[in-house]
Amino acid sequence: MISTSKNLQAVDSWQQVLAPYNVGYRVKLLSQLLTRKFTERLEPFGLTPFHWLVLCCLWQEDGLPTSCIGEKLQQVGGTLTGVLDRMEERGLIRRERDLSDRRIWRIWLTDAGKQLETVLPPIAADLREEAMCGISHSDREQFSQLLNRAIANLS
Repeated sequence: MISTSKNLQAVDSWQQVLAPYNVGYRVKLLSQLLTRKFTERLEPFGLTPFHWLVLCCLWQEDGLPTSCIGEKLQQVGGTLTGVLDRMEERGLIRRERDLSDRRIWRIWLTDAGKQLETVLPPIAADLREEAMCGISHSDREQFSQLLNRAIANLS
């Protein structure tokens, strides 16, 4: 009886680190739900959330070296290379060797890739609003700051 009581006390004290109550599990669940919903919304365009991330990088700064895109997205080269291959096949990007260093490949948006900048961000914004429904602007900002801090702590 005493050991059962101790076990219950221990479980109660660990509640915040045990799945499904811990932060990591809930962040992963949120990520999976957002990814699933976003994938559904990108499907008519033949895109994936990873394509979206690459496009976002290039909308902010076109002509980035492949390595910079990988660093921004914290991705390994092989995975990014395949995504860039598919984006190039779809006519969304083009690759060019850097003029000053031929080892570097720069990624440029095509007109088709540029045109998606007017179409896709509103889709992402709608999903964000769906996910954040009922959460105040200040709470959204605090949530974002807390996530950034946790990411920085583990990076």
